[in-house]
This record gives sequence, structure tokens and C-alpha cells, in this order.
Amino acid sequence: MTRELRRLIASVLVAAAFWFYMFSPWTQGRPNFWLVMSFAAVVLTSLCIAFTKDRKVLFRVEKPFLQIVLGIVIAMTLWGVFWIGDKVSALLFDFARAEVNAVYAMKTGLPQWGIALLLIFLIGPAEELFWRGYVQRTLAKALPSKRAADIALVVTVAVYSLVHIWSFNFMLVMAAMVAGAVWGLIYRLKPELLPALVISHALWDALVFVIIPI
Repeated sequence: MTRELRRLIASVLVAAAFWFYMFSPWTQGRPNFWLVMSFAAVVLTSLCIAFTKDRKVLFRVEKPFLQIVLGIVIAMTLWGVFWIGDKVSALLFDFARAEVNAVYAMKTGLPQWGIALLLIFLIGPAEELFWRGYVQRTLAKALPSKRAADIALVVTVAVYSLVHIWSFNFMLVMAAMVAGAVWGLIYRLKPELLPALVISHALWDALVFVIIPI
């Protein structure tokens, strides 16, 4: 195993530990969900930058206006997908709405505007840089396979979904899988759109969680 892969695995384990602490019923809310999430965002961004050799590519912005427009379009489209998904899941599963409400119950400990600012300027961008810009990108480069980019997409989506499993919330895990698959697929097809994905992740987080809850 290469040094690059060892570093990647260690970084993912750090992310998994943070997600366990944030979402498990034994540790959730201690000391404050948003404090821990913000700290995790800083740590994961630092690992991403430290372990990416050509780190300039993470912050390269080609056609900035297009990136902004696409970021907004992707975020709004995802919001629409989740709005429809919420209605369909409520018809299919008796527990769906209760689990969605459990996610929204996390909106405590900070004023709503403070949560929105954290999601837009720290948490959303950090997650996208880490999961797509570092994990998926590194796997695609390091795996010894002609299908490395496709394998990297599947593995990253799977891991991104599974780190939420400690919430024991089926709807949250499915939400992570759907959103992760959309962002991951776009990155697989057009890695130069990473800035648009960062914008979309940040804006979608704020929209679905604070601004226009589903």
C-alpha cells in the first residue's frame, strides 16, 4: 500500500470518528453539535490540503461566473429532488417523517442565522473539498485499475453514506447517499467543476436545513 493511500485511509477514519461523535445516540450534542461539526470541518480541510500534493488544483476556479451559476442550479435542483423524495418516502414509510424531524431537531445550540453562516462558509465547503476534492480524487489517481475513477466514485459515495449510519436514521443515510452520488457523479464527469460543487453543497445545506426546510 502506498503512502498516499495510507494517508487517505487515516483521514477517512478521522472523518468517521467525527461523524460517530456527532451522530451516535451516545455522544450526540456533546458539547455542542455545531461546535464539533465546525471543528471537524477545519480538521478535514487541513488534512485535505496537507495530503494533496498538487493542492493548487483544489482552489483553481475556471470560468467563475459559470461555476457560481451551476452551483446555484445544482443546489436548487437537489432541493427539488429532496422535496419530492420527502413526499414519496412519507407515502412508503411510516417512520420517514419522524426521522426527518429528528434531523431538524439538531437545529439547536446556535441561532438559525449562525447555523446558516457555518453551513455556507465552513461546513459545506469543507465537506466537498474533503470528500470529492481529496477522497474521490485521490482514490481515482491511486487505484491500479482502468476503472479507477468509477471505483473511486462508488467507494466515496458508500463511505460518505456509511459514516452517517451511527445516527440510526435511515432517512439521513439515504439523503447522504443521494446527495453524495449527485456530487460524486458530477465530479467524476467534470472534475473542473469542483468550485461549483462546493457552492452547491454549501447552498444546499443552508437551503434544506435552515432557509427552506423540507
